[in-house]
Amino acid sequence: MTAFESCDLLIIGAGPAGMAAALAAAPSGAAITIVDDNPVPGGQIWRDGPGAALPAAARRLREQLAACTNVRVCSGARVVAAPQSHTLLLEDTERAWQLQWKKLILCTGARELLLPFPGWTLPGVTGAGGLQALIKSGLPVAGERIVVAGSGPLLLAAAASARKAGAKVLRIAEQASAAAVAGFAVQLLRWPGKAAQALTLAHPGYRTSSHVLAVQGDGRVESVRLQQGGRVLQLDCDRIACGFGLLPNIQLGQLLGCRLTPDSGQPQALVVDAWQATSQADVYAAGECTGFGGSERALAQGQIAGHAAVGEINAAQKHWPERVRWQAFAQQLQRSFALHPKLKKLPQADTLVCRCEDVPYAAVAGASGWADAKLHSRCGMGACQGRVCGAATQFLLGWAPPVPRIPLVPARIGTLAAMATGPDTKGDPAH
Repeated sequence: MTAFESCDLLIIGAGPAGMAAALAAAPSGAAITIVDDNPVPGGQIWRDGPGAALPAAARRLREQLAACTNVRVCSGARVVAAPQSHTLLLEDTERAWQLQWKKLILCTGARELLLPFPGWTLPGVTGAGGLQALIKSGLPVAGERIVVAGSGPLLLAAAASARKAGAKVLRIAEQASAAAVAGFAVQLLRWPGKAAQALTLAHPGYRTSSHVLAVQGDGRVESVRLQQGGRVLQLDCDRIACGFGLLPNIQLGQLLGCRLTPDSGQPQALVVDAWQATSQADVYAAGECTGFGGSERALAQGQIAGHAAVGEINAAQKHWPERVRWQAFAQQLQRSFALHPKLKKLPQADTLVCRCEDVPYAAVAGASGWADAKLHSRCGMGACQGRVCGAATQFLLGWAPPVPRIPLVPARIGTLAAMATGPDTKGDPAH
């Protein structure tokens, strides 16, 4: 029998935005539930594990959250579907249940943009953020020779995590030009804390106008070829971490009918107003799902959303200046690290684009769009449901990414069966 629960405020995601939203709303006395797929709150940026050293801010927020008697955290749980209005179907390792909410705040974060290139499916190739997560989870990298490539400040953070864990970082290959990176560095003076952080992450192997061409190896990574300015060089290495920025996780918002930003070359995000409200009634959004911009922006947005969701308009408005400040940082970040069109030439004819279904680039390059590619090649029909190849083909071929369908994530048969019942059907599947 399916369990049915309810709350006043449901928050999806326990990263900085989700925790800030819950803490802002908690003094109202509302019954608050946070759902997150990680074992403990913190999100990807404050991911816990044997190799993680949590910053003081993360520990403080966790402690404050634990002290709130009207906040319930459901860790290790995922959203499977939205079976009816103001209701989500959830699953964890032990059960499935439907949760009714009065107000909802989406803090679903972001994921890495992974672009296919020859050798990217070899063991030892990960995203830049993926490498960070693995190290925090206890992956031993001491003594390994690592190359970090892609775009954005995450490359420096990933390299720092690897060095701290005992790895030797040979090169950080940033695809943006020297002028773009220098301009970003100058603008960082507007955010002194970020400037100081950048200095601590500096690395002698950092190179601009540089990107991966291919990874070679027999069953594992053995070397990488890089385009560095006008020349090509090859580096022997044991691992490569390659990520080309972040993509907002908008799938749940799309499923609920929330409006998205225009598809104008930048990753699409959930559209929100001054109160962090989406286009759907009673649904708010905060953090990276509204566009990537760092934990400070996420915290400010989360506080605004939390206060607004419980009707505390004046309290929400007090955080507007902070949001404006960090939104400016986000916009500068996007301008400085915009991806160069030359990266569209990374995959070769036999390079796998869809890893789940082993679909090569040649099989989809001539397709008219996403639906055509799925019909003729099964591209996007694997376990990730197009999250990786959909984003890649959007950049490479200009296709509109796939529209999310239920289940949003792979789920147990028993969980899917729960959609046949609802709180008004008294458990009768015939309804």
